[in-house]
Amino acid sequence: MILPIVQHPDPVLRQLCQPVFDVAALGGLINDMFDTMYDAPGRGLAAPQVGRPVRLFVMDTTWKEGERTPVVMINPEFLSRSPEMQRNEEGCLSIAKHPVWVKRPERIEVMWMDETGAQRRGAFEGIAAACVQHEMDHLDGVLILDYEETA
Repeated sequence: MILPIVQHPDPVLRQLCQPVFDVAALGGLINDMFDTMYDAPGRGLAAPQVGRPVRLFVMDTTWKEGERTPVVMINPEFLSRSPEMQRNEEGCLSIAKHPVWVKRPERIEVMWMDETGAQRRGAFEGIAAACVQHEMDHLDGVLILDYEETA
């Protein structure tokens, strides 16, 4: 099901999201978030963007080029961030038609739970790293607008 995407300045976008303790309680939210993200069309979507202030996001950084590589991250945490930085123009589904140049670490390592509740760990670089960081920002109430003056 396609969900409505919350738009800035809705206060849910600035909330610190709560951890997920029961993955099964998410029900169909994960599938609905993927449907919504692909329909939008975006590369990532965090739960607060659909009005749910929990530490969950979905992403797929390759689907626009043809191959789908969907990722679900529940309660993600950074393990490391590279000192090397990248600068990209980022858009946000909750801030329509307002891309912002953002500087972020080029490579990151993250630990999270997947949709089955299994612990996962992975390294990301380039656009995938930027996407993970963008979505993790949403879980902490941070928006690309907060980077406008610093990038």
